[in-house]
Amino acid sequence: MPRQRPGTRCRMRHTLPHLDRLVFVHIASREWPGARSVLPRLSRSANHGLLWCGIAAGAAALGGRPGRRAALRGLASLAVASAAVNTLGKRSVRRARPLLDAVPVVRRLHRQPFTSSFPSGHAASAVAFATGVGFEKPWWGLALAPVAASVAFSRIYTGVHYPGDVLAGAALGAGAAFAVRGLAPTRAQLAPPARPRADAPALPGGRGLVVVANLGSGQRAGAHVDRTQELRRVLPHAEVVPYGGPRARTSRGAAAGTLTAALEDAARRAGVRGGALGVLGGDGTVNAAATVAVRYGLPLAVLPGGTHNHFAHDLGIETAADAARAVESGEAVAVDLARFGAGPDRAGRYVLNTFSLGVYPELVRIRERWARRIGAWPAGVLAAWEVLRTAEPLTVEVNGTRRAVWLLFAGNCRYRGLGLTPVRRHDLADGVLDVRVVHGGRLARTRLLAAALTGSPHTSPVLGEARLRTLRLSGLPTGTSLAVDGEVTTWEGELTLEKANEALTVYRLPYA
Repeated sequence: MPRQRPGTRCRMRHTLPHLDRLVFVHIASREWPGARSVLPRLSRSANHGLLWCGIAAGAAALGGRPGRRAALRGLASLAVASAAVNTLGKRSVRRARPLLDAVPVVRRLHRQPFTSSFPSGHAASAVAFATGVGFEKPWWGLALAPVAASVAFSRIYTGVHYPGDVLAGAALGAGAAFAVRGLAPTRAQLAPPARPRADAPALPGGRGLVVVANLGSGQRAGAHVDRTQELRRVLPHAEVVPYGGPRARTSRGAAAGTLTAALEDAARRAGVRGGALGVLGGDGTVNAAATVAVRYGLPLAVLPGGTHNHFAHDLGIETAADAARAVESGEAVAVDLARFGAGPDRAGRYVLNTFSLGVYPELVRIRERWARRIGAWPAGVLAAWEVLRTAEPLTVEVNGTRRAVWLLFAGNCRYRGLGLTPVRRHDLADGVLDVRVVHGGRLARTRLLAAALTGSPHTSPVLGEARLRTLRLSGLPTGTSLAVDGEVTTWEGELTLEKANEALTVYRLPYA
């Protein structure tokens, strides 16, 4: 391959900046209809990322969990792009700003930037935010694309950047969004959880499905919300049994009684119809429904209606519409459960997500007592302070070894990371318990405080970690608190936690 002559490279170094300046003069001197009253204001609104932070706040407030996730990804991409521009881009290439001779005075910004012209930070932030949002919500990203393009173009229009600066900034912004996605994959990138597939009836419109809707789930503060209307809209032929509110009645008009009684009554009717049991509620409610579904041999349809909805989200179900698609398609999988108890008593008690003992159950109890008054996160801070101020390690025998522990966490299946943070499961049928222990010792209180503030006890640094099929605990003092799927109970004496492989059939979103 012939080598490029030095003279050719020299001419290219002069030609590209010359063309860049020619394009800049053409854009700056041309009259663009309607742009004079819009683009300068738009350019100023994007200073310091204020425009994108405002859009992110609106998306988080109005878009539910998917909106919050899209907003967070967009802001994370913007932050990475901004850091790259300010620490690498502008310090590596020192380029003077364009001369303003060709730019009409009415277009010019009141405050002219004085940093290097290359690359455009506004273009990088705009493209990074729109691309990051688009990775989570493609239609939102498409809607933001014209806004991002207008912000980028406004930097040329107002005379503060050359076109090459804007193109370089846009490329850097897109790269930042891809880098964030590499560290924290989107749900669409992750392999479908909960294999293998299982047989379950397809129920068009929910025909044959009996759903128990726990109206008290997720209702920490404010007016009582009845979520059954949306459920009836997406599954018009399903029977909906409200529980926990003023209209908590069975189909026969009698008082619903306990949640378990309502679920068992629903399971019997679903079994007669050859259908499935459904549940709308949080993880504790879903746990109760899973126990009944296993007992009656029925597939379970999960509709998120609680505060966190970890199990539903691990199945890819975030809305009632998602659950309706799964039920109507008949797409189902077999998932693991973890039995717990002592002797024969553990036959009918299950863990869907997590089991823990030590200080965390007490933290949950205090947090829930205050959450109705001051909100979940402030209540978590107060609960962490109270528990860490007064608590002591718990002495317990773990698989035959006596230990002093601050916290013992056991996950039903292995908890893995979205990038660097372990927050969800990729497989709901891997046959193991994910056991993590914070031992009593130096800095244990500090580690627990960090775990409490993040709301994820299993993410705190641990001294012990194992993947087991069976976990045996003994020597539990009377009144020892346990947290099972977010619900707190008490125990004493001995306890065994063991895997029940593929024990529950549950609907999930169909995958290609």
